[in-house]
Amino acid sequence: MTASIDRERLAALKAREDADFVARHPRSRELFERAQAHMLDGVPMNWMTRWSSPFPPYVAEAHGARFTCIDGHEYIDFCLGDTGAMTGHSPDASVRAIAEQAARGITTMLPTEDSLWVAAELSRRFGLQYWQLALTATDANRFAVRLARHVTKRPRILVYNYCYHGSVDETIITINDGVPGSKPGNAGPPVDPTVTSKVIEWNDLAALQEALAPGDVACVLAEPALTNIGIILPDEGYHAELRRLTRETGTLLIIDETHTICAGPGGCTQAWGLEPDMVTLGKPIGSGVPAAVYGFGQAVADRIRAGWDYHAADECGVGGTLAGNMLSIAAVRATLGEVLTDEAYARMIPLAGRWADGVQAVIDEFALPWVVKRLGCRAEYWPRPVPPRNGGEAAAAEDEELDRYLHLFMLNRGILMTPFHNMALMAPQTTTADVDRHTELLREAARTLTG
Repeated sequence: MTASIDRERLAALKAREDADFVARHPRSRELFERAQAHMLDGVPMNWMTRWSSPFPPYVAEAHGARFTCIDGHEYIDFCLGDTGAMTGHSPDASVRAIAEQAARGITTMLPTEDSLWVAAELSRRFGLQYWQLALTATDANRFAVRLARHVTKRPRILVYNYCYHGSVDETIITINDGVPGSKPGNAGPPVDPTVTSKVIEWNDLAALQEALAPGDVACVLAEPALTNIGIILPDEGYHAELRRLTRETGTLLIIDETHTICAGPGGCTQAWGLEPDMVTLGKPIGSGVPAAVYGFGQAVADRIRAGWDYHAADECGVGGTLAGNMLSIAAVRATLGEVLTDEAYARMIPLAGRWADGVQAVIDEFALPWVVKRLGCRAEYWPRPVPPRNGGEAAAAEDEELDRYLHLFMLNRGILMTPFHNMALMAPQTTTADVDRHTELLREAARTLTG
């Protein structure tokens, strides 16, 4: 399909959608133009430049699986803050807990009773005994990596090509023409990432064995399925071999469940029976309030304590003054206890299945050489005839022009998709009507491209 698309036609279709967006969003345009004076590229955070529209819609309010922009248009939200709002926007239980805790205090650098409940619940879900709090998944990953180096006395880590673990310096590495190096666009890396890190392709067992053989890798930091370059599932048996090889070489295995918490209440760790040494998790667990966690078992805890300098606890590169604050912990307790529950997943996962089935129906109807992939309550479609097996294949399949047109087509008709891919995430408040509306619009979009 992507090879046969008339690019002049696609450009004309996109230009028409651009003009429609601009005409329907005068207030957003006004604010965006004013923002140029005091914010880089007119946005408070650089990723906000990645939307398919000429400028981002400015949000007035957001509730459940919908938001309204300041120009009065309502949208079905399948992006959900790129997982940060997977709970839905402002879920009632979390709003109550956050408001009540804010009135009682926000941060003291002292524990609360809620923290005991949170740690025990995380242990139940992920099977690891000990947990620590952070504010972002980036920090959780950064702290886990430092602890892995601390206990193994090894200098390097291993990550996967086109992985995503936040802005951890050691993970912003890729394979360029077969050679490991800094990821294009890596802003001001403190050192060449090949000094600190090794990078291989996902699902390549031979490369994994070769990378771990020298015994210089402290940890493998991995999502259980790649998600930031699209959903790339593990080959059958890959995780078993990953665990075997890391154990044989004395390498810690850190599983980052920040995106893959979509697989179920305990992420892929619980759903697939994984046995990591450490787990990291952020984004949705505070219902939008900044919060993240990292956990580890008894063996890792013993090794941490064996070389821990109590007097340097506040200067060891692990932790933060606001980490574990009362407000974040209250939000996490409400999220885990009342929002991202077994019952919620029992609704969300079938909805993602319905979404994927609708996409497949459109693919079949128009004979598009595309594939649809799903992981729990997350799903996406690719302009590629066969599913990619690794990050390199996925990156080569990207079609930015087509993606931007499809996203803007959806946005102009009331649906927000994740800006980086044709990906959708279900919230507890998402409805079958929301899902079916996406199928209807994708059919219309396919007709404009093929008619």
